[in-house]
Amino acid sequence: MGVENFTAAPVSGTRRAKRARVLLAAKLQTPYGEIDARLRDLSQKGALVECSPTPPEGSEVVFSRGPITVPARVAWSGTGRVGLEFHHEIDENEMLVQLKRVTNLQARERFRRPGIRENASERERALAAAWGVQVGINLPDGDF
Repeated sequence: MGVENFTAAPVSGTRRAKRARVLLAAKLQTPYGEIDARLRDLSQKGALVECSPTPPEGSEVVFSRGPITVPARVAWSGTGRVGLEFHHEIDENEMLVQLKRVTNLQARERFRRPGIRENASERERALAAAWGVQVGINLPDGDF
């Protein structure tokens, strides 16, 4: 899920805008107050939102997600879900900023555990080598 789904998704049915399947927190401001929601599907022209309670079909709301705030009309309303039709198109670049893709290399580096060489003093390295010998770990030339 993410940017690649939005930019490469084929346009099907009666839809004229590409859609991105996402799962992001959002808010709907209604005449009855603010509703916490989950954004499930997003395009330049509208969105599929899960929320409870659901605003009635035809009501006017303001959709908010991060820096994106846009007035919308509830095009349809079902049990726990509403389809929103934005009053104006959202800029594609503004939308994609929220769906930044993380490459495999970035993910690996972010969760990489530090090695002994990086943060250990000479004394700590010597202790680690001595412990390794005791438990049966012998590295050639004491290399970590």
